[in-house]
Amino acid sequence: MRFVGEPAFVLHARAWRETSLLVEVLSAEHGRIGLVARGVQGPKKHVLRAALQPLQSIRFDGVQRGELAQLTSAEAVDAAPLLHGDASLGAFYLNELCMRLAPRQAPQPDLHAAYAQVRERLRVGEPLAWILRRFERDLLEALGSGFEYVTDGDGTAIDPAARYRLEAEHGPRRVLGERVGERRESATGRALLALGDDAMPNAEDLASLRLPLRAMILHELGGRGLKSWEMLGELGRLATPKA
Repeated sequence: MRFVGEPAFVLHARAWRETSLLVEVLSAEHGRIGLVARGVQGPKKHVLRAALQPLQSIRFDGVQRGELAQLTSAEAVDAAPLLHGDASLGAFYLNELCMRLAPRQAPQPDLHAAYAQVRERLRVGEPLAWILRRFERDLLEALGSGFEYVTDGDGTAIDPAARYRLEAEHGPRRVLGERVGERRESATGRALLALGDDAMPNAEDLASLRLPLRAMILHELGGRGLKSWEMLGELGRLATPKA
């Protein structure tokens, strides 16, 4: 298979041998693609190396040979967002999600569009916790594991005053008990309704979405967690939106 002018976002790049890179990208038409970029470490290849940095939007040419494609050319479409601190850690988390969950060689137009959106949200500095929760929602939807945010798994309307767990095979399930653990691992009905409406909830409700959505993602990951969850200290620092 040949790729000609294929639009994609760079998810990850690492050194391979002495002068090459192994690059993972997310495309709309072909999902996640692994690329071998040979001979990019020389002094005259800095433009190409810059185009292969994470978050970069590119167009590339290549030839698929086995599991990996041989990159023949790539150019940056625009400048990647310049991120620092928590925002850069958040971007690492988003890229790791795509690396682990986006299938190879399978069309992913919805995920590709969601990545384009989250990239711009990072660029303009929207509240990071809200950026992450929306992308998690959109990722689950793109993978076919999303659900309605106005009704629970039994078809009953979400109660704004109630709390809900999120279950992969059921969707929102109302929490009837008041144990501390149940409350901590459940989202408020207000938060679910706001997420469905794409309207940022207040800080407390927004924070309540983190662990329930993580449970959904962990199910998609087959129970094997992410390195970024450890790096971000359970993402606790990102649970509250910043002014």
